[in-house]
Amino acid sequence: MRLILASTSPQRSAILTSLDVDFEVVAPSYDEVPIPGSPEQVVMERALGKALSVAAITPDRPVLGVDTEVVFDDGDVLGQPATARDAHAMLSALSGREHRVVSGVALLGAQQQVASAVTIVRLRSLSDDEIVAYVAEGEWQGRAGGYAIQELGAGLVAAVEGDYTNVVGLPVVLLAELLATEGLSLPVVGGKPETT
Repeated sequence: MRLILASTSPQRSAILTSLDVDFEVVAPSYDEVPIPGSPEQVVMERALGKALSVAAITPDRPVLGVDTEVVFDDGDVLGQPATARDAHAMLSALSGREHRVVSGVALLGAQQQVASAVTIVRLRSLSDDEIVAYVAEGEWQGRAGGYAIQELGAGLVAAVEGDYTNVVGLPVVLLAELLATEGLSLPVVGGKPETT
C-alpha cells in the first residue's frame, strides 16, 4: 500500500526514494505552535499532529508524520535559522560541542504509533571564516541547527552517535520498527515493500 508522507521536506522524500518506498507527499495542515514538554514529547506531538491532519483527508492509507529539533544538553532548542545572521550564530554556538538531533515519528495505519529517535552529533571546532563561508553557501535554509550533514555540512561534523539518517531528516531504523509493527517492511535491494 502506498505510504503518505505528511511532509514537504525534500530530505525526507529523498530518504524514502533512496529506500525504494512507494509514497506520495501530502502537505500537512498543522500549525507548529509552542508546546510545553521535553524535546522528545514536543517532536512526537508535532509529528502526530502533522500525520493526523493528513489522515483526515486520506483515511484509508498509512500516513507518516515527522518532526525534528536540534537540542543542546541543557535543553535549549535550536530551530531553523530565519536569516544568515541566525545561521552564523547557531553554527558558532554548535562549534566544538555536542548536540542532540531529536525526531518524532508518527505512523498512522491499522494503529496509531508515535515514537522518538535521538542521535548525538558533535561539530568540530570551526573558525569564523569557515562559518562565514558555509553560511554563504545557503545550506542553512530550512535546516534545524543551520547545517545539512548530507551535503557540504558533512565537513563540519566530527562525530555522529546513532542513526545518521535521523540527522538528515528521517530516522530509518525507527521507521523500519514502526512499519514492522504494521506488518510491513522496508524494501530489500531491488525489491518493493512486502507484507510480513
